[in-house]
Amino acid sequence: QVSLVESGGGLVQAGGSLRLSCAASGLASGRTFGGYAMAWFRQAPGKVRECVGTIDWIGSTSISDSVKARFTISRDNSKNTLYLGMNNLKPDDAAVYYCAASNYRTADYRTGQYAYWGQGTQVTVSS
Repeated sequence: QVSLVESGGGLVQAGGSLRLSCAASGLASGRTFGGYAMAWFRQAPGKVRECVGTIDWIGSTSISDSVKARFTISRDNSKNTLYLGMNNLKPDDAAVYYCAASNYRTADYRTGQYAYWGQGTQVTVSS
């Protein structure tokens, strides 16, 4: 069973930056971290969980239009870790951020593709 643990969230002023990390463990036998498509999602109170960005097994990335040019998604397969770099944070970016892993190699923005989820890390942005 894949286990995902996020870290790096916290309180930041508007305009500030954070880098979230997601460490993966418990990978399927014979399968490496690089073989999993990964994604970051976020969910603010009263809102639907939305996909922020995805990265597939060859490193191709996709970022939501709402955060494009401010957020970057990356992975270090040697460390079994997924990252989300966030710059110029805005109050609307405040949410619980979740990382997710898919059994598929290709990435997708839909929550249903992802079988494994972390517990989330809170990001709060003060204005």
